[in-house]
Amino acid sequence: MDPITRFALLSDAAQLALAGGLFWLFAGFAAYMERRRMKRRDLVRLEQVGWVPWLGLFIGAAIIGGGMLAVSLPVVLGNL
Repeated sequence: MDPITRFALLSDAAQLALAGGLFWLFAGFAAYMERRRMKRRDLVRLEQVGWVPWLGLFIGAAIIGGGMLAVSLPVVLGNL
């Protein structure tokens, strides 16, 4: 069975939990990139990393992912 069909057959709470986990994974990546950007103070070297609002992306993804996980947590834990 392919992963898309397997995801479609999950319950709504399990889909929310999986999506929330992916948002937190992206938030971790954004936090890493923000830390990397903050270490680059030279403007020439800053262009290697680029200008992206990593802190805003981190906060947004962490809030969305946390909300999704909080909504799905009672149902997912109840099925264990």
